[in-house]
Amino acid sequence: MSKTVFIPSVPATSEDDFEVSATSKLAGYRRFFGVLKVVRTTDGRVLFPFDGAPELGPYATKLEAVAAAQVYGEHIVTSDLAHPEL
Repeated sequence: MSKTVFIPSVPATSEDDFEVSATSKLAGYRRFFGVLKVVRTTDGRVLFPFDGAPELGPYATKLEAVAAAQVYGEHIVTSDLAHPEL
């Protein structure tokens, strides 16, 4: 018998309640994609990536891919603060 534990959703109150990790990956010649992970630390919920999440790229440079991932991460944080996904 498995033990299932219910973890209630706890909305964030500030940008400090999120972990945002933005990196890049190379997929072919000069094809960089942003790699993003956004976690709401109040309840451990992973907000990005999710099933069907968009690819961030391709971009010509690693710097552009990371910048795009950071901007998209900031958008997710701002959106979740305004309308929490519970």
